[in-house]
Amino acid sequence: MIIKKNEEEKQWLVDTKYYNLPKDEYFKLESGLRLPELKLAYEVYGELNDAKTNAVLICHALSGNAHAAGYHAGEKKPGWWDDMIGPGKAFDTNEYFIICSNVLGGCNGSSGPNTIDPTVGKPYGLSFPIISIKDIVNAQKKLIEFLGIKKLLAVCGGSMGGMQALQWAVAYPETVFSCIPIASTYKHSAQQIAFDEVGRQAIMADPAWDGGNYHEKEHPSAGLSVARMIGHITYMSNDSMEKKFGRVLKKEKLGYEFTAEFEVEGYLRYRGDSFVKRFDANSYLYLTKAMDYFDLQQNKKLSEAFKKVKSRFLIIAFSSDWLYPPYQSKEIVKALKMNGADVTYCGISSDYGHDAFLLEFGEETKLIKHFLNSTKKKLEK
Repeated sequence: MIIKKNEEEKQWLVDTKYYNLPKDEYFKLESGLRLPELKLAYEVYGELNDAKTNAVLICHALSGNAHAAGYHAGEKKPGWWDDMIGPGKAFDTNEYFIICSNVLGGCNGSSGPNTIDPTVGKPYGLSFPIISIKDIVNAQKKLIEFLGIKKLLAVCGGSMGGMQALQWAVAYPETVFSCIPIASTYKHSAQQIAFDEVGRQAIMADPAWDGGNYHEKEHPSAGLSVARMIGHITYMSNDSMEKKFGRVLKKEKLGYEFTAEFEVEGYLRYRGDSFVKRFDANSYLYLTKAMDYFDLQQNKKLSEAFKKVKSRFLIIAFSSDWLYPPYQSKEIVKALKMNGADVTYCGISSDYGHDAFLLEFGEETKLIKHFLNSTKKKLEK
């Protein structure tokens, strides 16, 4: 609903909902292990039409959650993709029914290492089984079925969200009419795995981590903060960092001490400190591992991985993204074209690096609005 905050500004209030797997069911994982229960936090925006043909699933990135748009009561900041979701926006809630769930393994309401293991009555910690992107998508499929949706108009996501979108198109070709992976990849390179591993080691080297058993004690804030700092460097580009910080000092002159003397140092520490207030260290370990395991190719030609897909695709990449460089998106495009898929590739010129998918709203809106409109017309034929 919409409430008036003041004369100039309005807030769109939303609530988080929860899906629970029926108690007589187990959730089977790709590893062969089973979870005794499955819970997913999710939010919806817009209205599902009578035919249930206007549903769009938004998949979040590593540090995201189900709160993609609007405001929670009492909060000053909107959801993480609020500029893209809402009336008249890229994902127009006057036209589409938008769904976003916190991923399996996450720490914002869904089953993960920080939730209670019902068999022992305390947080799972590292007893939570290792998960994959396929497991995350299979959990989302349970939610979609619960909502009574047989076919999704589109699945979209950036970064880790793009991996989920691709997995949806491959695993459930009859369920996904269109797919929009943004700034993503079909598998992690050695360098991408290396950055994740450094972040994980930073967490595990923190004495407070205590083998993952920290939930009733001091959390490994120092390790998680460093992991986030490392990650954030990869999200930006050299040009964006130079423009934003350069070699600007926080004080008038050097102090010749080990403090945050440069603006960029202070910024990274701020990012790290902010992150530990909203994210769980073990979830960081599990989700980065799931990303590293993701590999649609599986020791075969990539084109073979897409043999059964029936979706149409809009694939978006950004010129300065060196974490998920455009060539990785182009490899997906080539493999899809070899299978005769309906695929459009758009490379956006941007200085923001990998973070561009969270910042280049103007360009993304134009592309996605047109793509969804044409997709809807094709579905109606």
